[in-house]
Amino acid sequence: MLEKFKIKLQYLLPKQGLTRLAGWGAERRAAMLTQWVIKAFASYYKVDMKEAQDPKFSAYATFNDFFVRPLRAGARPVVSGLDMLCLPADGAVSQLGAIVDDKLFQAKGHFYSLEALLAGNYQLAEKFKEGQFATTYLAPRDYHRVHMPCDGVLREMTYVPGDLFSVNPLTAANVPNLFARNERVICVFDTEFGPMVQILVGATIVGSIETVWAGQITPPREGVIKRWTYPATGAEGAIALEKGQEMGRFKLGSTVINLFAANQITFVPQLKNGTVTRMGEPFAEALRVSKTEETVSPDVVI
Repeated sequence: MLEKFKIKLQYLLPKQGLTRLAGWGAERRAAMLTQWVIKAFASYYKVDMKEAQDPKFSAYATFNDFFVRPLRAGARPVVSGLDMLCLPADGAVSQLGAIVDDKLFQAKGHFYSLEALLAGNYQLAEKFKEGQFATTYLAPRDYHRVHMPCDGVLREMTYVPGDLFSVNPLTAANVPNLFARNERVICVFDTEFGPMVQILVGATIVGSIETVWAGQITPPREGVIKRWTYPATGAEGAIALEKGQEMGRFKLGSTVINLFAANQITFVPQLKNGTVTRMGEPFAEALRVSKTEETVSPDVVI
């Protein structure tokens, strides 16, 4: 009964208004009040401040400063190896696996379409048919900067307006097409492992989504799709990011979705639904096509 009530609230609450209010409050410099809110939040969610670059609560003038706090050097070692991809974020695996019949599994019998997730971009969707996907949920206690799973050159970014449903496991199991209907920023990269997409999904009271190359993407929320394109590898102005490098951040938590083309990677076997993730740890391994021996034609007998 309580779960049904919580889901009903997701449809009834003024999510846009609540999100604007939360974003406004999280940017306020309210001295002692800000410090009290930060300490209460850290205590309630059991935030590990020992990992932070500056563990003192007094170091953060706003709640957002605290929420996107950088980690101390060495807190998240990045897995080595040219064939290894690293996890992009702290959180937990919501789902991962194959994209089957252009559908991604959400939870509890819910699927959503690849094309809908990519805002109707059927040409981009075509590149990921029969590929692989992974959905990582960032809880309030987690580190909220998002990093690159592999080296990549940014080719396209699309802002897609949408709903602001919560993206926690309860909502994912009960709201159809959740990730294809929520606000999101779709980032497309050229990589050694083929095209790769990293999607930052908005949610209730996520005050802002930012990228390192463009800064704040949302707000404002103008209700229209916006698309930016970027130069290819080697061209002037190309944006190249390395494995483990920060690419974006959430001001209040959300979800990251990764898409990989078919026959390019395989996820490491220890990752399953619910697995706790730490940025930099093993995510996937490249599928290398082994060279086959040359076929020698039989001699022709005359």
